Amino acid sequence: MLEIAAQLHRWAEEGRDFAVATVVAVGGSAPRGPGAALAVDTDGTVIGSVSGGCVEGAVYELCVQALADGVSVRERFGYSDEDAFAVGLTCGGVIDILVTPFRGPDKGPSTAALAAAGRGEPVALARVAAGPDGLLGRALLVRGDGGVDGTLGGHPDLDRTAAAQARALLEAGRTGTVELAEDGTHCPGGLTLLVESNVPPPRMIVFGAVDFAAALVRAGKFLGYHVTVCDARPVFATPARFPDADEVVVDWPHRYLQDTRTDARTVLCVLTHDARFDVPLLTVALRMPVAFVGAMGSRRTHEDRDRRLREAGLSERELARLRSPIGLDLGARTPEETALSIAAEIVAARRGGTGLPLTGTDTPIHRDRDARTVAA
Repeated sequence: MLEIAAQLHRWAEEGRDFAVATVVAVGGSAPRGPGAALAVDTDGTVIGSVSGGCVEGAVYELCVQALADGVSVRERFGYSDEDAFAVGLTCGGVIDILVTPFRGPDKGPSTAALAAAGRGEPVALARVAAGPDGLLGRALLVRGDGGVDGTLGGHPDLDRTAAAQARALLEAGRTGTVELAEDGTHCPGGLTLLVESNVPPPRMIVFGAVDFAAALVRAGKFLGYHVTVCDARPVFATPARFPDADEVVVDWPHRYLQDTRTDARTVLCVLTHDARFDVPLLTVALRMPVAFVGAMGSRRTHEDRDRRLREAGLSERELARLRSPIGLDLGARTPEETALSIAAEIVAARRGGTGLPLTGTDTPIHRDRDARTVAA
């Protein structure tokens, strides 16, 4: 739901009633992951998507019904259903949808989450996706500063446990489900929570103000990264040459990397292929807990770079993190094709893909779509 927070917040401010259908679980080859959402207002206006078009018609009707009766529902669509073909889910997957109505002036902590997410603030929204009657759709909001709003409608201990689990997913920047185990008193039968996290976009830092960098900036923005270009040469590192970048920095790459904010989602792409810049930069980068470190260059450049990095004291384990030459083997020639090959490797690394053609393979197309944790 938070993926369409800006639009939903506008609806709430305008006083519209609406219903939101959110993917809470997936199985098999499902087109969208947990957190994907579709919303319908009282005028029949639709925003978002839960299945890339497969079951939108049926989900639309569920939203209309939820608006009429004010009751949250959970429905499953899958290939085993008798009407699977009728609703269009022919991809062989299963998706569970939570439909929640938002009616009246006070729409609770979910509305506060929409407002915070629309402003770009870090926030996690935990909603009951499965559990005792009467609790379905109940929500609890966890803010980036640790504040908590709302209640799941049970015992305070249940809210504290849910808030702790939501906070952990928020810190990791993840959306997924949390199973709260049955304790007989505060959580009879147990609960399943969908926790949606809204965090700033992950960073892509491109080192080297070259033509390949301009194409990679565009690819990075397309993938949803906040993209920074860094180069020590002011004549090349200019906003005019990189109009699509969020920021262009003139500084020695290793010095900038040491001083800037990074996290476990950060992607570092080294396109300088010059030992003066590469070696000190990669010496720093390969010792940081970032998601991806890749460097451009020929096979010969890579061998020379590897030797220099070993001389600089990097261990085998640290060197094994380096993806060099960067990119998948697409036979790329142009800057745009090269950017595509780099972007493809970043996606494969992030999602656990093999980088092989899907034709002729029997590996799952979609991986790790339903992240789950269990809290006692």
